[in-house]
Amino acid sequence: MRIVFFGPNGSGKGTQAALLKRELNVPHISTGDLLRAAVKAGTPLGLKAKAVMEAGKLVSDEIVLGMLEERLAQADVGGGFILDGYPRNLAQCAALEDLLARIGQPLDIAIELDVPDEVILARCEIRFRAEHRPDDDPAIVRKRLQVYREQTAPVARHFAELGKLVTVDGVGEVETVFRRILAVLPRAAVA
Repeated sequence: MRIVFFGPNGSGKGTQAALLKRELNVPHISTGDLLRAAVKAGTPLGLKAKAVMEAGKLVSDEIVLGMLEERLAQADVGGGFILDGYPRNLAQCAALEDLLARIGQPLDIAIELDVPDEVILARCEIRFRAEHRPDDDPAIVRKRLQVYREQTAPVARHFAELGKLVTVDGVGEVETVFRRILAVLPRAAVA
């Protein structure tokens, strides 16, 4: 089962992807985690990314896609994967589709977690107070919600046009949301 998770920061993607990873026994691939690991390991792509980040710039789509391609070539991905945090825009979406076609691993389903902005802001504020994560600052979260609507929501619409998008209510207890996700997966995936 090859899955892409969508939803803004604070929608519960990481939490739900971790649960689904255990249920389906496939890797949870976060592009942010890949980037941090490559930089820490000093891989060729990691060194390129580090130089870009140290210059205060965003890591290019090409570097992120290269890291993703390396990860998708690993043996544990043969049975599928859960991709979290990518694609974030239509250009990344096209690159991902090309990559998946090239490696013979087409996407099975895109799951969008639907959570109202006020719930996301409340969740992130709690995390901000508890963990002091800068990306959970309410002002930053508001900006990220706007960027999500402008750049990532069109990716979800693209997958909807392909008949691959399922929207799941992301509000409620973690286990309740997880059961909703399991309910939308093809039966063979959770058998």
